[in-house]
Amino acid sequence: MSIQAYQNNSVETASPGELTLMLYNGCIKFIKLAKSAIEENNIEKKNTNIQKAQKIIQELMVTTNPDYEISQQILPLYDYMNHRLIEANTKNEAAILDEVQELVTEFRDTWKQVILETRKTQYAQGGQA
Repeated sequence: MSIQAYQNNSVETASPGELTLMLYNGCIKFIKLAKSAIEENNIEKKNTNIQKAQKIIQELMVTTNPDYEISQQILPLYDYMNHRLIEANTKNEAAILDEVQELVTEFRDTWKQVILETRKTQYAQGGQA
């Protein structure tokens, strides 16, 4: 199986929670690439990777379920991160990217804990995750 086929299969068989985790990890990856592009003074690479990170944040915003109370707290943070990415891109500032990466990492780590707790609960009840 090729790497591409494996990645496609991973996405196709992932639960919604795992897909969200993949989005967070992808966002962190693109922010890191953008930071290294700033260090290399590669404006095109910086711009491309910041835009990819923004698309992920925007996807997270669109897929956040507004029926949950926590969404009212999460959406403004996503919006803030999106604006900070725009600012990092226009000002060419790696420090702003560090700030956003830290926020995304906190979201990712919290989300990972939620997935683990959900699995524990499901297995304890005899279900499957």
